[in-house]
Amino acid sequence: MFLSLSTHAAAAIRVEVHASRLTPGDVGWLHVRGVPARAMIEGSIAGRPLHFFSYADGQAALLGLDLDTAAGTLPWTVEVVDAEDERRVFRGAVDVGSRRFVVQRLTVPPSMSDLDPETERRAVAESAKLRTLYRVVTPERLWQGRFLRPVEGTDPGTGFGARRVINGQPRMPHSGLDFPAPLGAPIVAANGGRVALVAEYFFPGRLVVIDHGLGLYTLYFHLQSASVVEDELVERGQRIGTVGASGRVTGPHLHFGVQLGAARVDPAALLRLGVSH
Repeated sequence: MFLSLSTHAAAAIRVEVHASRLTPGDVGWLHVRGVPARAMIEGSIAGRPLHFFSYADGQAALLGLDLDTAAGTLPWTVEVVDAEDERRVFRGAVDVGSRRFVVQRLTVPPSMSDLDPETERRAVAESAKLRTLYRVVTPERLWQGRFLRPVEGTDPGTGFGARRVINGQPRMPHSGLDFPAPLGAPIVAANGGRVALVAEYFFPGRLVVIDHGLGLYTLYFHLQSASVVEDELVERGQRIGTVGASGRVTGPHLHFGVQLGAARVDPAALLRLGVSH
């Protein structure tokens, strides 16, 4: 169920913020209705830009709360400039509640936890490459309709936001959902987009990253094989690889992640997203 959190009116323009939940990791959307033809629209939430696309009788933008977002309020601003250069500014805020994440204690071979200097440099460089990739904002929307679960099954996935302790040492929180699946099971694209990266990295193993446009990326880690190449356009539900156990893992599964701008968001929230066309 989606909740309209804020509504402001100037002439026929109305701004609504919709979200199924408002806690760390959530994905919501902001809808600007009644936008005049040929109007320009810009916006931000907590100082981070929003990227708009045509939707219904106006324009919409996805907003994501990073898994480390603190409880409180996040201000948003929307600015509409019509064909006569008349400028209208709308402001509001969303409330962010707290969310409790589990603590997971894992044991892996020491070679995967206590890295030698060369391997540590490699892992740091690969993480930096991913962060650089996520800052690239394709200026068009490449996805349509609801997002699909990338592997068959009914298990909801586990581990998003988990505070991980590996071989007794605290690590970065887990930023994706782990779906159990047998080795070699097919993986499909959650929605349409462009393959931004196919690589073999130390921690994620064999991976595919899909750019869905407007700052939205889906991540598929620990693959056995990839059946797409970089810059390939893929359709919703298209097979992109198979489940594996590459990288730092304790067994075969798919790590499915979602990056929305600078926010590491819960894939389950994206799968619930109510922007249907």
